[in-house]
Amino acid sequence: MDSGHPQDIVILGGGAAGWIAAALLAKKIGRDQARITLIESEEIGIVGVGEATVPLLAQCNALLGIDEFDFVRKTQGTFKLGIEFCDWGTSGNRHFHAFSDYGHPVEGVQAHHYWLRLRQSGDNTPIDDYSFAYAVAKNNNFAPSDPNDARYHHAYHFDAALYARYLRDVAIDLGVQRIEGKMTHVDLDGESGDIAAIHLADGQMVRGDFFLDCTGFASELLGKALDTPFVDWSHWLLCDSAIAVPSKATGAPMPYTRATAHAGGWRWTIPLQHRSGNGMVYNSDFWGDDDARDALLGSIDGEPLAEPRLFRFISGHRKQFWNRNCVGIGFSSNFLEPLESTGIQLIVMGVLKLIRYFPQRIIDPVLRDEYNRLSTGEIERIRDFIIAHYYLSRRPEPLWSACRDIAIPDSLRHKLDVWNASAQIALDDLESYKEPSWVAILLGNGVVPRRYAASADLFPLEQIRTGMQLRREEIVRSAQQVPSHRDFIDRHCKAALMALA
Repeated sequence: MDSGHPQDIVILGGGAAGWIAAALLAKKIGRDQARITLIESEEIGIVGVGEATVPLLAQCNALLGIDEFDFVRKTQGTFKLGIEFCDWGTSGNRHFHAFSDYGHPVEGVQAHHYWLRLRQSGDNTPIDDYSFAYAVAKNNNFAPSDPNDARYHHAYHFDAALYARYLRDVAIDLGVQRIEGKMTHVDLDGESGDIAAIHLADGQMVRGDFFLDCTGFASELLGKALDTPFVDWSHWLLCDSAIAVPSKATGAPMPYTRATAHAGGWRWTIPLQHRSGNGMVYNSDFWGDDDARDALLGSIDGEPLAEPRLFRFISGHRKQFWNRNCVGIGFSSNFLEPLESTGIQLIVMGVLKLIRYFPQRIIDPVLRDEYNRLSTGEIERIRDFIIAHYYLSRRPEPLWSACRDIAIPDSLRHKLDVWNASAQIALDDLESYKEPSWVAILLGNGVVPRRYAASADLFPLEQIRTGMQLRREEIVRSAQQVPSHRDFIDRHCKAALMALA
């Protein structure tokens, strides 16, 4: 780093993106290298669709030294072992994307190859029966997996606004300065074109050396001030709207997110301790807003706690995630629809990469280019994973037919071709979703490959049948020993009952 004074890092925007960035940078960069200031306005609300997460957030919290039970308690959170998909592929279909695999390999051969061999012999046991996380989740049980023998991972559901407030306290304790204010305009350096300062409505001017844009869809710095182009993926990801509404909890919270396909889109159900988050994601050309709203309100279990909120969006990303002296974190630089809970995942990934390539006062373009290369590759692979959920559907309605008719990216076509020919997942070095995740979605949607690994034929069929049955029995037996999700929360991290916004 440069000798002398620390750099002034200015973050515009709070919410999960701003405060995750502030807390991680303050924890991992150090005050001798960076002074961090975050500007946010209480007048600007938070987009509350990101209440479900993936296991990467548990790693983020651990990096920050956050006590897991305190965090869950204060965000009214619950635990998450995966996503249950209902009516995807075909009506009546159910499958589970678990945060786990299907058991240890035998002679280097993954379990799904033996499952495929048994299936060819007439065995109709669902692949989910070999997932320990699924066995725990379907019984509404939960306990953290033994770290010395991790058979599954976990994530969380929580109140997004409470999480932002929780992280704000963490970040301020780490030395982050918060300024309340609303931006009016930006000064650009006349020579370099870099951002020089942010002006606020109350007359303050905040100078900085490096800026993070955490302003969400508005993309005030990366998009507007620096005019960074947007790469539109709406021809691949057709949904462009979401309607969200909280509802009263009607029973014990399940330890998983539920995604239920409908005629014109899909609905999320996210259980918190004292309420549920619900939303409908759809394409407004195929399904009118009123029809989507009626379908959402007609399918939720509990009484609505607020008026439904409508969001419009376009899936895609800014051509550069890091442009000049500004990095966009969260929706300011990218957006993928809520399926698979990628919003906070992409925030954490973006900040961790920035820490790895944190710039000196004079930015080395090599670091900026590498950051953009990695960010683009990572989100393209996640994009492919989400497209696959739609493209593989056999539902007859117009939206789903349109999803089948798209010309999918070459990278996804390659994965599907390799899978169909060999039951192998062709992964590259920028994959966020590994083999078990792809296996869950492909087999869950009935995409059965033509053949399996030749090594799966090394053992006699009856030996494989016996071994796989023993594996299922051990999973059921072990899962029954896990306490109920509600009991675990009540014992360790029960939230105080409070008025719900």
